[in-house]
This record gives sequence, structure tokens and C-alpha cells, in this order.
Amino acid sequence: MSEIQPMIAPQEDGSGSIPETVHEPPQPTPITDQEVGEYREQDRFLPIANVSRIMKQSVPHTAKIAKDAKECVQECVSEFISFITSEAAEKCQMEKRKTIGGEDILYAMVSLGFENYAETLKIHLAKLRQHQAGSSSNPRQEHNRDD
Repeated sequence: MSEIQPMIAPQEDGSGSIPETVHEPPQPTPITDQEVGEYREQDRFLPIANVSRIMKQSVPHTAKIAKDAKECVQECVSEFISFITSEAAEKCQMEKRKTIGGEDILYAMVSLGFENYAETLKIHLAKLRQHQAGSSSNPRQEHNRDD
């Protein structure tokens, strides 16, 4: 029985030997604690471009919105979403469910004192579900949507 020898590819100089000098790839620069904190903060917030776009839709097209105003709203809406979602997740955990649904969000809104918004959100949730039901019955329509 013969032993199989690994093949060595020919080198640029024509030899079949492995060059003695092996170059190590450069090591990446370590991330500082400050950079880690910034990444975590960015991950917690909605993208500023999305927040800015929504804000611009609410003011006249001639109005300008300062950067600090956008950042303030970005932080507020992100915190609000976390607050509501946390309450909804608690409800799901007590009911031994893993998926948060629209009704869970509505429940959280009411239980946290935002009942003034709950009725409007119920309507939006119903419209969303109608749209999704219509889209699933017409897959071509879903494919051609511009979102």
C-alpha cells in the first residue's frame, strides 16, 4: 500500500518548495470602551434617517429641523418602543408565549396609560391585517410593491 504525498504547488521561481517567510495578516485595531458604548447606543435607537423622514412629513416643506431635535426625538421614540415592547413581552411571558402580537402591544399601551391611542391603533392593526390578507391572496401584488 503506497502513502499519498500532498502536492506542493509550483512557486513563482519555478520551485516546488514552500517559501520560508510567511506573512501574517495585520491585526485589527482593538475597539475602545468608548466605541463599544457608541455602538450599543446606536443599536438601541431607530435609524436617524427614518426618524428624520417621519419628522419632515409632519412639518411644512420649508421648515428645517435641527440635528439635536432629530436626535432627541430619535431617543424618545426608541425609548417609548422599548417601554411598550417590554410590557407586552412581560404579558407574553406570563402566558408562556414566545411571540408578541399586535394585541399584546395594544394591551401594553392601555395598561401603561396610553389608552387614548389604543382605539386608533386597533383600527390601524385591522387595516394592516386586511392589507396582509389581500397581499397573500395576490402574491404578484406583494412582489411589485414599492416600500
